[in-house]
Order: sequence, then structure tokens, then C-alpha cells
Amino acid sequence: MEACLIVTYRCNAKCYMCNTWQHPSKKEEEYGPELVDKLPDGLDFINITGGEPFLRQDIEQIVEKALTKTKRLVISSNGYFTEKIIKLFQRFGNQLGIRISIEGLPAANDELRGIKNGFDHGIRTLTTLHGMGIKDIGFGITVSDRNAKDMIELYRLADAMGLEFATATTHNSFYFHKEDNRYQDAEMVAKEFERIAKELLKSNRPKNWFRAYFNMGLARMVRGQERALPCEVGTDMFFVDPFGNIMPCNGSDEPMVMGNLYHESFESIWNSPQAEIIRQQVRECPKQCWMIGSAAPAMKKRITVPLKWVAKNKLKVMKDGDRACLDPIA
Repeated sequence: MEACLIVTYRCNAKCYMCNTWQHPSKKEEEYGPELVDKLPDGLDFINITGGEPFLRQDIEQIVEKALTKTKRLVISSNGYFTEKIIKLFQRFGNQLGIRISIEGLPAANDELRGIKNGFDHGIRTLTTLHGMGIKDIGFGITVSDRNAKDMIELYRLADAMGLEFATATTHNSFYFHKEDNRYQDAEMVAKEFERIAKELLKSNRPKNWFRAYFNMGLARMVRGQERALPCEVGTDMFFVDPFGNIMPCNGSDEPMVMGNLYHESFESIWNSPQAEIIRQQVRECPKQCWMIGSAAPAMKKRITVPLKWVAKNKLKVMKDGDRACLDPIA
């Protein structure tokens, strides 16, 4: 099982696709590190996110406790607080990873993220961590019409630096406080995801081949198609919001709350009638999200489905290169 810990709704960026910064949580209402003790042991993966997690003064204590609960821990950040990030990794080293959000090349990134010199800070953070020998580092982009054409350059930059490259696409939810994220040219954006998929299939890294499958799923989402694999958030993974609420995901129009860790144990929440009601809502959800938090567990559970797609389309790319016409995932 996997988990995502939203440790704050405070953020120093003012992103075009997200209004969370306009609805910050109050420091005194955010859960403390001790609440992490209530999470189940033996999780496969924890992502710590926000807002901007490094606005938490106690992020080091949260990470320390989270590491005892999971096999792998990755922090999502805009990378602006370089000194604080480096200090954390000086202590924990390769026990954890990080993904820095970068929305495009320098001018585009700083405009779209609403943060002066954001690209410079993010790249400085990444290169410093790389120089320290940190392995699980990379950057990611949330794609829209406004930056889709930058995606290939960012991928090539990540590849040249030996960093991981993550992708997502804009959408609307309670978490983002957005209802007006739209694609002006959905087909163009979808084709850019397919272009990235081809690049990933060209690599010699099997992990990238499965990322190609994931990006083809993003192309489906942009086109408004049904997701290829069923969503089982609330079963395979869960979120904890800054106030201790357990939720299946952060992609719904309204929060779907299973229970609160301040009032109950995780086990009693997870096995409660309310949790079953929420899982039924997930099964009936019409949104067709395809985010890494819900797609990765589904891909692992049904590994033969992406494996067959990868095998067939890897051969196509080896034979025809950029001229290859990839199969849509189904």
C-alpha cells in the first residue's frame, strides 16, 4: 500500500493551474510529526507533498518518522528552499528522494509558477543533490497548452543529467481550488505525451518503458477518454491532509473523508463502514483521473497489461524510430 502525506496547504509559489496558495492552512492546525506514528507500518511508498513541504519548520522530524513507515520516501517540492533541502539530505542521504516541479524553460517556468528565479533555485537544488550522490532525484512538469511544447526539452535535460522525469497534466479538484483548467488544443497536448512516450521507449532503462505506458495514459486523459486501468484509491493507497483526515485521493471535486487520525486509529478508519462508502464513491467516480499516485499501483497490480504494451511498442520504436505509430493503451 502507498500513502501521500499533504503536510501543508501553504505555498510560496502562485501556480497558474493551482490556487492552493490562496487557501493556506494555518500552521497551528497542521498535524505534527507525532501523527505520522499512527500510520500503518510496512508501506511500499510515501510521498510527502503540499503546498510546499519545506515551509514546515519540522519537516526533518516528519521525514524521520515517515522513514520508519515505508520502503521508499520521496518529497515533492518546488525546490526553492535550496539550503533547507540540502541540509535535510545531508542528514538522510539516499534514504529518501525528491522531485522538483519545473513547468518549462526558465522564463516559462517562472511565469507559470509565479515565483521569481524559481527555475534557477530548482536547478541549483537538483545539481547540488546530484553532486552529493543522491540517487532518487528528478523533476516533473504539470502539462497544459501553455508548456506542452517544453516537455521534450525538459525530458532531454533530465536525461542528460541522469535525473528522473515525471509528468502530470492539469485538472480540477478541491485540492487545487480550480474549476477552470481546460485544454485549448487537447490533441496537441496528447500528441506531446505520445512524443515523450516514444523517447522513453528509446532508452535502455526498463523503468522508462513503463513510464511510456503511463504517458500514453495521460494522452488518454487529455482526450477525455476512460482510464485504461481501474482506479482503486482508498484500497491501494491513501492521502492524509494537513488536518489528519484520511482520504482516498486529492483529485475529487469535494474531499472524500474516511475518518480522522486525531480521533481514531488508522486501522479502525480503514476498516470502517465510512471507508466502504468512500470506496464505492471511488468506483462510481466519473473523473477518469490518471495520476501517478493511482496509476502506478494499478500498473503494478496488473503488470501483464503494461508489459504486453511495452513489449510490442518497444519493438516498433526499435524498428521505425520517430516514425513509429504507438498503440493507444487499453
